[in-house]
Amino acid sequence: MNQFPLLPIWGQTVSVRRCDRWSIHRRLQELNIPCACPADGTLRVEVNHVLALLLVRSAVRQFSTSRQEGVDWLERCWQTREVCVANS
Repeated sequence: MNQFPLLPIWGQTVSVRRCDRWSIHRRLQELNIPCACPADGTLRVEVNHVLALLLVRSAVRQFSTSRQEGVDWLERCWQTREVCVANS
């Protein structure tokens, strides 16, 4: 008889550093995105719509990029000038 818990058969495996997976898991739970951290060291995420995919990407990016990469990305965002048609 197998004494080890079975891996979740749902979701996609997300490649993250093992040391970051619990922090990412916690953030995804806050966002109500189904996820699991099985004993094999992976992170499994259930993504059923585009918004969930964007939130997963954002959470992973938060932990996987350096501070300087984040600063550079924000500066590029601030320099982009888009006119909001809704306020015209």
